Amino acid sequence: MSARILVVDDILPNVKLLEAKLMSEYYSVLTASNGFEAIEVAQAEDPDLILLDVMMPRMDGFEACKRLKADPKTAHIPVVMVTALDQPTDRVRGLEVGADDFLTKPANDLALFARVRSLVRVKMMIDELRLRDETCRELGFDGGYSDITDDMLTGRMLLVDDRVNAANAIAETVKKRLNIECEIVHNRDDALECIQSVTCDLVLINSGLESYDGLRLCSEVRSSPEARGAAIMLMVDHGDFKTISASLDLGANDYVMRPIDENELVARLRSQMRRLCYADRLRDNVHNSLKLAVTDPLTGLYNRRYAMPHLQAQIDKSETDGHDLAVALLDIDSFKAVNDTYGHAVGDEVLKEFAERIRQNLRGMDLSARIGGEEFLGVMPETDLQGAAVVAERLRATIAAKPFKITHAEKEFLDITVSIGLSCLSPGTNTPDALMQAADEALYRSKREGRNRVTLAPISSAA
Repeated sequence: MSARILVVDDILPNVKLLEAKLMSEYYSVLTASNGFEAIEVAQAEDPDLILLDVMMPRMDGFEACKRLKADPKTAHIPVVMVTALDQPTDRVRGLEVGADDFLTKPANDLALFARVRSLVRVKMMIDELRLRDETCRELGFDGGYSDITDDMLTGRMLLVDDRVNAANAIAETVKKRLNIECEIVHNRDDALECIQSVTCDLVLINSGLESYDGLRLCSEVRSSPEARGAAIMLMVDHGDFKTISASLDLGANDYVMRPIDENELVARLRSQMRRLCYADRLRDNVHNSLKLAVTDPLTGLYNRRYAMPHLQAQIDKSETDGHDLAVALLDIDSFKAVNDTYGHAVGDEVLKEFAERIRQNLRGMDLSARIGGEEFLGVMPETDLQGAAVVAERLRATIAAKPFKITHAEKEFLDITVSIGLSCLSPGTNTPDALMQAADEALYRSKREGRNRVTLAPISSAA
């Protein structure tokens, strides 16, 4: 996994040693000799990870980390403190100013590189979300992202530990010092059952379970769809770098060594909750922004802005895979008369109900979109023209058979029908414009021949 690592240390031999080790693992290395220089390089180069010494002149690593995490331009960059300091109070202080880990010199290479790989994966995921978020903001869709405060760090933790007294003590600490609900289970089966039944933001696993391999459970939790976004932390014996390395490579986000220091545990859990909250807010911002950009606000269906690139992507995929692709254009019959007779409020009710019936009659893999006033589009992958005709006829009959309930007029129900035109991917009809034109011509024939019918476009051959 290629990444750029910033090594910060005022002692040149330490810098050279780490640089050589990192380059032997094919990482690109940036260097800085003090806290001020580290901040400048981080702001200019946006490294994927910072390995930061603590004891440096002018500005120590604690202050440098604090400033990096306070700056929105660098707050997302993971920081690992690599220092000769080895007291629990030093580790806690480093974690509290924003460091993602605190390794004591001489750092164990196994633990160091496992941590580097783990945090680089996290950074790349966050970078992708930040890029999407930035694109949405440039398009004018701002989700209102705000700074994360401690009162936002809420959630549920699952503690898997067969040491009953120790587990109860940890749960009590978590409940007392963090705004996190904690549920205790003592074995693998109960852990997986709990994950499937409730949402867990954090999973804390004792690596030394007597009845089951803690690393295997870590792997099972990480691969579980229900816990895909959860942060996983392992409790390991002091100096068990083999287990630490394996757990991080299996997808654990962090670890805490026994004997567990209460303050360090709380700091590490808080750090994981902060990262989860940050990622969730980025996802929400992107999701909400994209939803505003590509959906029709009245019906909730996709709009033309989304539908046309999607159609092109489906054409490319169908041609690559050798699959069929069908397109349906649907137009509500005499819709102008509905608006003119009953008003636009009734027209809106009809459009919303019409969209809902489309949803109910198309598959999850199909696309339904509103591309005009009363015109809708259906894109049906892996469907030939005859298969699409069956779907379209079922939808036409569903629209005609059940009157539309309305509330904004004296009349309680309206009879609505739809005309549909179908086209399919073929050598002569293999672009979005060609598919849409063929479907539109078929739709026009449905209208001309009396409405409330489905018409198939002829399959064209290459010119």
